[in-house]
Amino acid sequence: MTSQTDDEKLLIQSHFDDLLKHCTRCQEEEDIKLVTKAFNLANEAHKGVKRKSGEPYILHPIAVAKIVSDEIGLGSKAIACALLHDVVEDTDYTIEDIEKLFGKKIASIIDGLTKISEVFDANSSLQAENFRKMLLTLADDIRVILIKLADRLHNMRTLDSLPANKQMKIAGETIYLYAPLAHRLGLYSFKTELEDLSLKYRFPQVYEEIKSKIEGTEKRRMQIINSFSLPIINKLVENSIEFDINGRPKSVYSIWKKIQTKNVTFEDIYDLLAIRIIFKPISYIPEKTQCWHIYSLVTDIYKPKPDRIRDWVSTPKANGYEALHCTVMGPHGQWVEVQIRSKRMDEIAERGFAAHWKYKEMDAQAQENELDKWIKRIREMLDNPQSDALDFLDEFKLNLFSSEIVVFTPKGDTRTLPKGATALDLAYEIHSKIGNRAIGAKVNHKLVPLSYQLNSGDQIEIITAETQKPTYESLNFVITAKAKTAIKAAYKSETKNRIEKGKLLVEAKLTEFGIKPSARVFNKILPAYDVLSKDEFYSKVGSGIITLNDLKKILKKNTQNKWIRYWSIQFNKTTGRKRSKVKSEPEETESNKFNPKQTFLIREFAEDDENTYQIARCCNPIPGDDVIGYLSPEENIIIHKVTCAEGIRLMSRQGDKIVSAKWTTHKVMSFLARVEVKGMDRIGMLSELAKVISDELRVNIRKLSIESHDGIFESSIDLYVHNAIDLNNLITNVMKIKGVDSVKRIEKFDE
Repeated sequence: MTSQTDDEKLLIQSHFDDLLKHCTRCQEEEDIKLVTKAFNLANEAHKGVKRKSGEPYILHPIAVAKIVSDEIGLGSKAIACALLHDVVEDTDYTIEDIEKLFGKKIASIIDGLTKISEVFDANSSLQAENFRKMLLTLADDIRVILIKLADRLHNMRTLDSLPANKQMKIAGETIYLYAPLAHRLGLYSFKTELEDLSLKYRFPQVYEEIKSKIEGTEKRRMQIINSFSLPIINKLVENSIEFDINGRPKSVYSIWKKIQTKNVTFEDIYDLLAIRIIFKPISYIPEKTQCWHIYSLVTDIYKPKPDRIRDWVSTPKANGYEALHCTVMGPHGQWVEVQIRSKRMDEIAERGFAAHWKYKEMDAQAQENELDKWIKRIREMLDNPQSDALDFLDEFKLNLFSSEIVVFTPKGDTRTLPKGATALDLAYEIHSKIGNRAIGAKVNHKLVPLSYQLNSGDQIEIITAETQKPTYESLNFVITAKAKTAIKAAYKSETKNRIEKGKLLVEAKLTEFGIKPSARVFNKILPAYDVLSKDEFYSKVGSGIITLNDLKKILKKNTQNKWIRYWSIQFNKTTGRKRSKVKSEPEETESNKFNPKQTFLIREFAEDDENTYQIARCCNPIPGDDVIGYLSPEENIIIHKVTCAEGIRLMSRQGDKIVSAKWTTHKVMSFLARVEVKGMDRIGMLSELAKVISDELRVNIRKLSIESHDGIFESSIDLYVHNAIDLNNLITNVMKIKGVDSVKRIEKFDE
């Protein structure tokens, strides 16, 4: 360790003086004393240590403290913690030393910050567990996360001095976790800068190209913004509104993201142009009313795009964000996004949760409550003893990346959920018991399956049944971490109960035959019932999928003559008709190996009678879809998708008639499916649709109808596909056709 030079001492002191100068919440003498004490200890602890850039290391904690103070707006305790955040990790000082010098609260925050720094340094499993432990501190003091975000932001701002491999690692961590964390906490300026800097180091060429295009169009953009803004400025002045107005350029990352997700060019992004109106509110008029008043003044001048209104003043985002967004047609034939905010809303948008402290006597309590709910959900996940660490990390990320919708309960209460949430997600949001017993829902008074995706403004009633139990398949259509965690926990518990029940039944049956359970006995039983393990066998016995009526016969058979029962469906490629017969087949050998080109199989474990097989017309499943079988009164096996509303209804009411089913298929067979395509009509659209489907994807079209009105086309296409994977590939490729807006599979249709 080397001592500091006089020049370094002057440099360090000037940076610290600048920190105190900008510390708006360090007005009291005791606040300044606390910050100075923390600086002196940190400066001494890091004396002589240099960063990779060659500058004194202490400049990093000072810079982090300045971000915490100036850009987030936290107080003296948080600033002191920022100054001390690397002391325990990098020097001989311990948490006990910090507690003696600064008290329990600061020591607790420093401990949390030290744990975060360990998260990305170990193997994946340990990393996830460390992350889980670190998040426990979040519920105790949100400042741990805010200071760590400031630390990460300064590291990203000074990443140039590190080697390329370290840059990629840190940039990857940033986009993976820290940028969405900043977004979830409402720190939009942090989120934007972290995303841009991450892109800069992950894809430097792409970053520079987009940045260059933004700069190249800046002059023209500012001319448009100025001419666009002038009439609005005059209108606001006429109405005695105090305001600031500024042009807001799209971030490099957001442009890149749109280019990727929407498959468009830089020039096609119509909302590159945006302005922000920040007004000083009149105290006796609600801010929401003033926002809508300004909106009406703007739309008196420019026509709005109806589907681009975002009202976050009536219902703020879960992270506290409030604003009114609209997109209007400017004078030069270009769409311009207008954001309308009060000064309070703007500060909350930029500083996030921390800014609520300044406005806590106003209307911030509701938003703080939303954040409290989010932290509570994290705490519930952390406290679940059955939650695997890596699963937890994935589920936590689900919540970080989500954007929100707001829905209503039958009594009119609001619930905030991630975009894409289903009725079952809401059921678990209300209570895990409601989710576990849910069988369906009514959305806006119409019956829908639990897989139904909710939209903002929907009113939902969850329908439950005491006999209902969660299925593992429901994990396919829930997106919230709370729902996934609850389903897994309930399923594990239910599986354990089924195994224990099945074990008792099997042992009782064997005792009845005078046979003791042994490896030799199970070597006969397991292949006969087509199961891979004792637990699977016990589970299926316990749930009634396997009956033990023929167990005695099986035990008497020689293992060389094992028989397996199948539903064998003969397939006619011309008519598309399928019919099944139950038959016994000897265990497969090289001499009798089943030929997948001739048949397609659904295996059924519970029935012995001869039956026919039918595809349910309410959901039209195809190979690749998860399915169940229903034994109808006519002794037909009707195959439903597991997410089908009718199938779910049957499961809930006639569980004894449900049989297990699964596909095996081969590429020579085709199944009828229907897709609906919508978009902008143009010359050649029909021929291009047909070309992509028939020529490029080599899919046979059975029927294609198309209607056009007011420049919009709607097309219904019946086609033969081999399985769900082929259908998804087709949908992806059709979406790439210029002018196509949406492609979706239609499940209910008649041939």
